[in-house]
Amino acid sequence: MCLKDEHLAIPDLSAPLAIGNQTLRNRVVLAPMSGVTDLPFRDLAWRFGAGLVVTEMVASRELALNARESWSRIRNCGIQPHMVQLAGREAHWMAEAARIAEGEGADIVDINMGCPAKKVIGGYSGSALMRDPDHALGLIEATVKAVKVPVTVKMRLGWDHDSLNAPHIASRAEAAGAAMITVHGRTRMQFYEGRADWDAIRAVRDVLSIPLVANGDVDTAADALEILRRSGADAVMVGRSAQGRPWHPAVLAGACAHPSAEEVAALAVEHYRMMLDFYGVEGGLRHARKHVGWYLERFAPALTGPAKAEIMTARDSNFVAGRLAETLLDGATQKLGDAA
Repeated sequence: MCLKDEHLAIPDLSAPLAIGNQTLRNRVVLAPMSGVTDLPFRDLAWRFGAGLVVTEMVASRELALNARESWSRIRNCGIQPHMVQLAGREAHWMAEAARIAEGEGADIVDINMGCPAKKVIGGYSGSALMRDPDHALGLIEATVKAVKVPVTVKMRLGWDHDSLNAPHIASRAEAAGAAMITVHGRTRMQFYEGRADWDAIRAVRDVLSIPLVANGDVDTAADALEILRRSGADAVMVGRSAQGRPWHPAVLAGACAHPSAEEVAALAVEHYRMMLDFYGVEGGLRHARKHVGWYLERFAPALTGPAKAEIMTARDSNFVAGRLAETLLDGATQKLGDAA
């Protein structure tokens, strides 16, 4: 594990990493992303070789009160370890939801203290918890006590640049029993603007003995090595760079090669079909549009707006699958190098 000395070796991303009683097969993690990392996306990323995939954020109170959407978000398909991310502002509901997740097969429970979305922080959840460390620690303690599986925490550097309290909260989280900390190198007020501050994450590394995962603007293999070097982290988490290429975490970990143009086209169609199966045709058409858009943006950037809109909004799934494959096959060969 890399600790305080910058001269220590950078961790090997292909090496396993222990998180409590669980072992990750490598050190590249697919970030939890609402509306993105549903079961079809996680299944593909895992199949290619990501070290860990995390569910979309699950509202703890809604899960405990049996909301259908929340239950669908914690579903698994044989991925091990199965990591469920919970969000909430009340210790009671966080504990109840953690027990449910564990009972439904979660191997790791993650606490969301990083989401910057207004609808999340408006409920005093996500990154809003960093404004009240005592309250945040109450949630962590309740969650840890509620389950036997490892509990982890994902946070930002702080609410804003006047309150960079991630080291303080992370240290207290470890003392409360957290098994891993993930830090996105931005404050809440930055949202996703500017560049993530990889150097600032090192202040968290300096106070921890448990594994640290660094997150924010990790796109290339060079980025992954640089964020490890500058942060001292043990692993990296990738989010937006995996949109439109669910194999990307595995490529960074050295677990698979970049797919060929033919494979990109086939995989995009498979992903599309998986979403229709998972959500049903009506829901699948709606949820799949953004993924189809990401594939087209990455691998067919020359496609005109009207042609792109036609593929994304068509309601005939066979038409979409056929046009998507044809378009990607035409454009992917030129873009594969840029996607590395």
